[in-house]
Amino acid sequence: MRYPMKLMPVLKDYIWGGTKLKQEYGKETTLPTIAESWELSCHRDGPCIIANGSAAGQTLAAWLEGTPEALGRRAEHFPYFPLLIKLIDAKDSLSVQVHPDDAYAMRVEGEYGKTEMWYIVDAEEGACLLYGFRAPITREEFARRIADDTLLDVVNRVPVKKGDVFFIPAGTLHAIGKGIVICEIQQSSNTTYRIYDYGRVGTDGLPRALHIDKAVDVTRLTPPQEHFTMARPMDVFAGMQVRQLASCSYFTVYEIVVEDPAQLRVGEESFQSFTVVDGAVTLSAGENVLPLRKGESVFLPAGLGRYELAGSGRIILSEM
Repeated sequence: MRYPMKLMPVLKDYIWGGTKLKQEYGKETTLPTIAESWELSCHRDGPCIIANGSAAGQTLAAWLEGTPEALGRRAEHFPYFPLLIKLIDAKDSLSVQVHPDDAYAMRVEGEYGKTEMWYIVDAEEGACLLYGFRAPITREEFARRIADDTLLDVVNRVPVKKGDVFFIPAGTLHAIGKGIVICEIQQSSNTTYRIYDYGRVGTDGLPRALHIDKAVDVTRLTPPQEHFTMARPMDVFAGMQVRQLASCSYFTVYEIVVEDPAQLRVGEESFQSFTVVDGAVTLSAGENVLPLRKGESVFLPAGLGRYELAGSGRIILSEM
């Protein structure tokens, strides 16, 4: 049976995380801090569990094995569940890092690469992130600046505010700065190459591993460019404001502000998934009624048909 599935997130307590996901986004845990909340995941490092309905208690990955058509036609050419969606609370700055593309990642790591998109859910005054280089550099200069600790002199530092969007193709150097909460939509991959980590040590008291050689292999050495299209319309009927944030071969993402009862539709082409990042909404699909507050996420199987959102809130909706 296809119905709206509320998902139990997978929580990660990396050293740079804070307490906002607990205090402001309703994440319940005994962990002292939460760095990442994996809102939609079938990845082996943290699969989400279905929280409601006839499939409650199963992982989403296990349910989809028996119901592959719920992914939709656009996902048929992917040999794996294509998306991983996170809420990220950066109390401290993340490492300067890069992700490989599919070809390199499959050859070297045995999993697919990572293209991703960031939606800035919230940002403290003066917050910024690192996003590529200010000007082209050579591979030799890149390696030299990593070695002599001058890399930050040539990276592109960008001030951010709530509602900003950044598209980050595989190979783009990047780092989330402190004081930022992000909704990240990405390929389902957990491969990250750290380039610079501010001299920090891990919970074991040792410096955290860097992956310099691999990073030099895969990093784009030019300023970032927006490699996405803004083309595909969405089935929108009434009661909302819609902004398409990005569309690429891996995902299409929208920001939706619900103001009045709003009608949407999930067709046979793709599943949908959304996370409430502000306010609260109630989702109704046939006899299924699901209240969702800030910080909660739902998976909508392909072919579900029309559904309604009531209340007042802001959601980030993703599909293939």
